[in-house]
Amino acid sequence: MRAAIIYTSVTGNTSTLAEIISEKMVARDIETDLIPVDEFRPALLHDYDIVTIGTYSWDNGDLPLEMEEVFEAFETENVDQVITGVFGTGDSFYPYYCGAVDLFRDMLYVHTNLAVTLKVELTPQDDDHHRCDKFCDRLTREFVVLS
Repeated sequence: MRAAIIYTSVTGNTSTLAEIISEKMVARDIETDLIPVDEFRPALLHDYDIVTIGTYSWDNGDLPLEMEEVFEAFETENVDQVITGVFGTGDSFYPYYCGAVDLFRDMLYVHTNLAVTLKVELTPQDDDHHRCDKFCDRLTREFVVLS
């Protein structure tokens, strides 16, 4: 089983969350690649059983510009058997809290085998580690069910 975590971060919150999720996947003996969005290529999607997306939200819950290629790749590549998850960090002060997570969730639900989503308020805290464990459990459980 191979997993990829494709992510972007401006403040460092989402990259911290990506690293936590990566550590938890590796602890489950899953070969996991942490891929910053600037290293993403659409063909990569076919190399993995599990792909998770990590994003912050821009402006009024919008997708960050640098994540548009990732978003479009899921819509155009044949990845309906790939197990996916999406996570992000945001500030609930804004009306569309983690809106980019919701945009990815809705699209991944249509084009992949979406297993789980996770939203974290600003910087990941100690109690978020448990939520990351659950996130990884859902991803890996879905893989076992489909195998």
